[in-house]
Amino acid sequence: MNIEELFDYCQSIKGAEATTPFDEVTIVMKVMGKMFALIPTDAERLSITLKSDPAEAIRLREQYACVEGAYHMSKTYWNTIYLDGEMSVDELKGWIHHSVEEVIKKLSKKQQQQYDGTIE
Repeated sequence: MNIEELFDYCQSIKGAEATTPFDEVTIVMKVMGKMFALIPTDAERLSITLKSDPAEAIRLREQYACVEGAYHMSKTYWNTIYLDGEMSVDELKGWIHHSVEEVIKKLSKKQQQQYDGTIE
């Protein structure tokens, strides 16, 4: 997966929006105004930073050399995954969706219902 495919996949997530709140080279993907992914476009190694359940964050770091605690973020919840081929594309997509789910479950019930489309 290259950076364009990664960005396009993140953009395909329901309600996703791309923002650049930190600088012009770091794409922050959000749903309902909350960050679910961070993609640096100027890094030497292609990576994505994703939110995770704390136990899963640790498990991923132990399972994959391409996963490490996210720099400048809470390592309890955030991992950086380097896209070097160690993790399959399908698994990466699963972790992107997991990140969105982690964000959505922290929203208020009303916001969750808005995201799910059950209320306006």
